[in-house]
Amino acid sequence: MIFTHDTEVALAGAAALVNTLDGEQELLPDPASLDEFVRTWGWTGERDHDNAELQAVRDLRPRLRRPWELDEKGTVQLVNELLREANALPQLVKHDQWDYHLHATPSHAPLATRMAVDAAMAFADVVRGQQLSRLRICAADDCDNVVVDLSKNRSKRYCDGGCGNRAAVAAYRVRKAKKS
Repeated sequence: MIFTHDTEVALAGAAALVNTLDGEQELLPDPASLDEFVRTWGWTGERDHDNAELQAVRDLRPRLRRPWELDEKGTVQLVNELLREANALPQLVKHDQWDYHLHATPSHAPLATRMAVDAAMAFADVVRGQQLSRLRICAADDCDNVVVDLSKNRSKRYCDGGCGNRAAVAAYRVRKAKKS
């Protein structure tokens, strides 16, 4: 494991959230889709389940994408900005199936705030561990999704949207055509 479990989950969740805007396709079209996203990623705490909450989460995505585009100094500025805006106060908590981990917002904070702070805390670990190179953009020519490479050998190149399979099939077809 490169990072603590909660950091890895927060990084993967931030990437998944960023990738819910796939080009022009909105993958969080309504509060029900946000409910499913929250369930899938195991977000806890109070929820409003309304359009305002949905819009706040959608508005967060461009900010959370920035660490994949910024250098270390820019990422540090963003992390500090996100933590400062939320008045984050890290505390150890234990709940559900999780052992002790950090929460830096109360469970009644708005969902978008909790998402922003969890991502910021994870990005802080990435910076502190000098692992920014693990944040990448998908290598597929027709995809701009973000990728968190948590592999030991730093080999993950494609997002989880099927791009790796499409690239492998295309390479296979090229090899097969050369043999013909």
